[in-house]
Amino acid sequence: MNKIAIAIHGGAGQNSKFIEANYKGYMEGLKTAVEHGHELLINGASALDVVEATVRILEDNPLFNAGKGSALNSEGMVEMDAAIMDGHLLAAGAVSMVTQVKNPISLARKVMSNTKHVHIAGYGALKLAELNSLELMPNDYFIVERQINELKEEKSYGHGTVGCVALDSRGNMASATSTGGLSNSLPGRVGDSCMIGAGCYANAHCASSCTGDGELIIINVIAHKVAALLELKGMPLQEACDYVIRNLENPINGDVGMISVDVNGNIGFSFNCDRMHRASIDHTGELVVDIYQTGHSMK
Repeated sequence: MNKIAIAIHGGAGQNSKFIEANYKGYMEGLKTAVEHGHELLINGASALDVVEATVRILEDNPLFNAGKGSALNSEGMVEMDAAIMDGHLLAAGAVSMVTQVKNPISLARKVMSNTKHVHIAGYGALKLAELNSLELMPNDYFIVERQINELKEEKSYGHGTVGCVALDSRGNMASATSTGGLSNSLPGRVGDSCMIGAGCYANAHCASSCTGDGELIIINVIAHKVAALLELKGMPLQEACDYVIRNLENPINGDVGMISVDVNGNIGFSFNCDRMHRASIDHTGELVVDIYQTGHSMK
């Protein structure tokens, strides 16, 4: 079998008492998702199918800010974004300001496969979900207590995202990113997760998914920048990720992180903040699950 590899993330940013209290749950959730995706790869699934299926697991886990567990905007509503990209075909689909759709990543896949467009938002995204018989849920399905507390008590702009990148046995790569957005954001705010080249990108050189401060990820076009460094500069994957995320000459003034995989099955992780929920199984089959910069890695 040719090389296969997979990496996932579940958000990056500052540490919190909630994360510490639910550390075991986060670690188990990451491990379950990455092992499921890896098993699909072993069985010959395409990278595109794998990233979609793996992100669906994270969207269904209320600990993460995507799908069930999404952040609430300033009006107490959930608006979700997602994107998916096939590196082999350079095809992509994205959705934003999504409501009611249980798994926005699957709706993004429908945009890519069933329309001539790349990005559909708001009521049009919901209509497309209905036309494709995707599972819809009542608005209160997506709302969990921790997000209510953050909105009511802290009024902080907490952020989070989930994502997956994969290399399949045919040498194809894909990326998927999904988010519930920013807590207490203005209604209609759209972040990086659904923007191709910013929070999600894949081509013949690598596949990347980003997390953190969406506005900064958009401005710095982070996911595409890593691919360009591989293609134009011949940088190794980890070096390219670190160059973009932790560039000392032109530092990013905010919390950002990314995962990436290259055509050789190497995994790149880079983040400039307290933690990035992450897990991977590289081309050697090594499992890594971790949250903080240093500490309790599960190997």
